Amino acid sequence: MRHISILVPKGATALGCIEGPHKMFTGVNAVLADMRKKPAFEVQLVGITSEAQKYDGAFAVQPDATIDEIEETDLIIIPAVNGDFDKVLEDNKDFLPWIRQQYKGGAEIASLCVGAFILAGTGLLKDRNCTTHWRSANEFRLMFPDVLLVEDRILTDEHGIYTSGGANSFWNLMLHILEKYIDRDMAVFFSKYFAIEIDRHSQSPFIMFKGQKQHEDEPIKKAQEFIEQNYQEKIMVDHLASFLCLGRRNLERRFKKATSNTVAEYIQRVKIEAAKISLESSRENVNEVMYKVGYSDPKAFRLTFKRITGLSPIQYRAKYNRENAGEVGAN
Repeated sequence: MRHISILVPKGATALGCIEGPHKMFTGVNAVLADMRKKPAFEVQLVGITSEAQKYDGAFAVQPDATIDEIEETDLIIIPAVNGDFDKVLEDNKDFLPWIRQQYKGGAEIASLCVGAFILAGTGLLKDRNCTTHWRSANEFRLMFPDVLLVEDRILTDEHGIYTSGGANSFWNLMLHILEKYIDRDMAVFFSKYFAIEIDRHSQSPFIMFKGQKQHEDEPIKKAQEFIEQNYQEKIMVDHLASFLCLGRRNLERRFKKATSNTVAEYIQRVKIEAAKISLESSRENVNEVMYKVGYSDPKAFRLTFKRITGLSPIQYRAKYNRENAGEVGAN
C-alpha cells in the first residue's frame, strides 16, 4: 500500500488541489473494495502543525498528521499556493527540509499548478524541467533561473518529481500518476468519472501572452512597448536597435535577459496574441487576420500560430470563437 501525503500549506491555497487528489486516491480504494481487492493507498493530509488551516475565509482543512509524525511516505502532493510567493515560501519553509529528506529516502514529489514555487524552493528542481501556471511563468523564471521552465506542458515527470500546469491541469497529472501506480484501465475509469480529457499534453491553447515587464531595463521596456504598439508592421531587429540607440548584439542580449524571449520570439508572440483575439471575437477569415497582424506568408503564419498555441488558426477559431460557441449552445 502506498502512502500519499497531501500537504496542507499555510496561506492562500487552492482548495480544489487538496480535495481533488484526496477524492481521487480514496476513490480508487472504494473501487478496489467493490472488486473485493485490498486498498492501494493510505491518504493523509499533512501539515507543519496540527492546526487547521482556513482558506478563502470560509473553509478549514484539518491535517491528519504533522510532518514530524510522518517518518516515511511514498508520494508528496504540493497543492497550488497563491499570493506573494516570497511570503508563501517563508510561511511554508518548514516543509522544505522534510520534502528533501523524504525525496532522498525514496518518496516521489508532485507539485500542482503554482505549488511548483514550493517545490522549487527545496532546490530539487535545479537543472530539471518543470511546468506551472502560464500566468506565473515570468515570476517563476525570475525567482528560479536555474530551473528549466517548460510553461507549455501540461505535466512533467522526471526522476520521481512531477509538476503540472495551470489550474485544473492537476487532474491530468493525477491520472498520469494513477496509471503508473495502478494501470491504464483505472486511469481511464477515473477520467470518465471526473469527465477529464485524458492524455492532454499541452496548455499552449490557454496561454495569454503578457510580456515580462517586471524588470528595470528601461530601454527594453521601450522596445516592448514599441513592438506591442506596432505589431501590424514588419519590425526589424536592426531598426529597433537604431530606434533605441543600441547595438544589435547589446539589444538582443539585454532583451533576452529581461524578457526570457529573443526579440524575434517576442514579436511573434505579440502578433499571434493579437491574431488569437481576432479569431476569438471577429468574423474576419484567417487570411484577413494574418494580414492584420503583419504576416504576408500564409504558411509561415500557420506554422508559427500552431507552434505557439498548439492549434491551427482554423482549429483555434472553431474552439474559441464566440459565434461558434453560440451555434453550439443553440444546438
